[in-house]
Amino acid sequence: MSRYRRTQGSTFFFTVVLADRSSTLLADHVDRLRRIYQTVQQRRPFETVAICILPDHLHAIWSLPKNDSDFSSRWNLIKGGFSRGLEAQERSASKSLKREKGIWQRRYWEHAIRDDADLERHVDYIHFNPVKHGLVTRVRDWSLSSFHRYVDQGTLPVDWGGDMRDIAGQFGE
Repeated sequence: MSRYRRTQGSTFFFTVVLADRSSTLLADHVDRLRRIYQTVQQRRPFETVAICILPDHLHAIWSLPKNDSDFSSRWNLIKGGFSRGLEAQERSASKSLKREKGIWQRRYWEHAIRDDADLERHVDYIHFNPVKHGLVTRVRDWSLSSFHRYVDQGTLPVDWGGDMRDIAGQFGE
């Protein structure tokens, strides 16, 4: 039996990335990101199934209302709202012409979740991502993650993912 359950409507996995991969803008301004995210979520409802905010990118799984698959306008509002009021970054002529601040990569990765097993794999990927990137050695040590909600709900144990200090060798991409 699956640990995760999809809700009504379409469910999607996203990776949204800053233009400057060495930036820590998302972690540095996480309260701003949360505020904008919640505002968009109130105006254009969606359920955040899982999320993890890292310094230079974020991963999220959204479940949209039935008969609604318009995630692009939601991301546009989140990215634009976050960028407004922040100092413009170094940008190309094309981004300047389009009045972009150069904060975000223009595109993002999206994947339609196919079934419960696919959902489980993507939730696990999201929660383990801070460990994968070497930001922490245990999933529970990264505060900007829905992992803690899953623990509070009893869906995952607090020690899920283990401790990388207990594993010898190098792994990853």
